[in-house]
Amino acid sequence: MANRPKDIDATLLLLEILRMIPKLPESIEARKIHQKLADLGFKRDLRSIQRALQMLCQHFDDLECNDDSKPYTYYWKERSAGFALPILNEQQSLLLKLAEKQLKYLLPANIMSAMQPFFDQAERMVSGAYPNGKEKPAQQWLGKVCVTPTSLPLIPAKIKEEIFSAVSQALYLNKLLKVEYQNPKGKKHAATIMPLAIAQQGATIYLICRFDGFSDTRMLAMHRIRKAEISTFSFERPKDFNLQTYQEEGHLGFASYQNIRKIRLTFSISKWAGFHLTETPISKDQQLLEESDEHYRFRATVSENDMLEWWILKFGEDIWDIEREPLT
Repeated sequence: MANRPKDIDATLLLLEILRMIPKLPESIEARKIHQKLADLGFKRDLRSIQRALQMLCQHFDDLECNDDSKPYTYYWKERSAGFALPILNEQQSLLLKLAEKQLKYLLPANIMSAMQPFFDQAERMVSGAYPNGKEKPAQQWLGKVCVTPTSLPLIPAKIKEEIFSAVSQALYLNKLLKVEYQNPKGKKHAATIMPLAIAQQGATIYLICRFDGFSDTRMLAMHRIRKAEISTFSFERPKDFNLQTYQEEGHLGFASYQNIRKIRLTFSISKWAGFHLTETPISKDQQLLEESDEHYRFRATVSENDMLEWWILKFGEDIWDIEREPLT
């Protein structure tokens, strides 16, 4: 019984190795498997991983090692089933397919990579039809639901895979990150930063961070990061930073203000333009002060930032008598 935890850990290690080995025409070398395992928390030396791979090749007929040249690479034979995962049912597969679309930039790259076999299996389970030719309900469901933006949809800016991988791993492991960042004017800056959070805002992914040696929190657009390298140094997350508080204070509202402040906003708005506010308020304390056949008058506590300005501007002449009372 005393050896049980160690035995379980060794078994989990072998299972993870088997998950990582691709089928032909792809292959993987031991050093890459070693790095992926380290990202998942398995601390082993490279030689141990190489021995494990040799042992697995001896026990699985469909698992091959290409030793024609160094580094050796490993793969499942093209017609093999590969490593069999627990079978997902259609409902579980549907959930994974929907989640995959939303999680790309909200999970560390190593976790998304580890989840890929499940996503692939979910795709196989959901797609296609039953033997009788009838389309699967789960496949139909994917064509019955969508998430639609409330403003003009933008094509997401491209983020280099190696950049996101480095950023997400540094964030996941609380490691300092060395970056080269290019601002909107094209000027490049090199800095060491503490990655604190990732925020997806419409088509843009932001890295919330603090520059080494400074206490203020900043946001960097991920697609403007030109280089990213994980440092060997760890850091303690600042106790005065909380992502939910940061968001509630309005810092994620396209803020260009140095100091975000809360205001009590009072405004009149035409009925056709403002009816949705009676169903979806802009704050928990929103009050309907006045209503006529033509308009509403509301009061609500909000953060003063660019998002608020854009929201007001989009109504044009349908919003008027706007009052702003500073609260902080």
